[in-house]
Amino acid sequence: MRRLPVYLLLDTSGSMYGEPIEAVKNGVQVLVSTLRSDPYALETAYLSIITFNSTAQQVTPLTELANFQAPNLEASGCTALGEALSLLATKVDQEVTKTTSEMKGDWKPLVFIMTDGMPTDNIQKGLEEFRKRKFGVVVACAVGKGVDTSVLKQITENVIAIENADSAKIQSFFKWVSASVSAGSMKVEETGKEMGSLSELPPPPPEVNIVV
Repeated sequence: MRRLPVYLLLDTSGSMYGEPIEAVKNGVQVLVSTLRSDPYALETAYLSIITFNSTAQQVTPLTELANFQAPNLEASGCTALGEALSLLATKVDQEVTKTTSEMKGDWKPLVFIMTDGMPTDNIQKGLEEFRKRKFGVVVACAVGKGVDTSVLKQITENVIAIENADSAKIQSFFKWVSASVSAGSMKVEETGKEMGSLSELPPPPPEVNIVV
């Protein structure tokens, strides 16, 4: 079976403390429960969570939805986004089955990044590693006014923004991610083709703005 890997890179730095991190935790639970009710996603989508604060860590390895357990997320420290990109590259090498002459591997991973601040490490090394790997659609979400979206544009052309870190807006983002994963799962199952751009995903809700 060809899996559709989905990686969430979530900012758990100190500025996410309080309502924002609680909203992210709830958002992950909503995302998983929504996808579990979708037969296409249940069949193909596998989910991993990488968090980044003063360091980056994979808190959930690539896991099928039926067995996924939401991690306990806590906010503290800085914003090591560069390290998170390096870690993503490493985990993709380890977890995603590559296509060979004998067999088809997994589909290209979908990646959703959420951050509310500026990277506190040098992202160039992480960017170099990230760019060496092949992904389907990569979306970066800027939360609030403290994000320089030009930094996120170095990672992906697909940058979206929500104006502040209140619960409702963060929930909207996660609902849109679940709809996007569902659409990606349905597409690979029905057509054998992958998502390749933001325009192929469902339109974001009104609370989520596309950064041009």
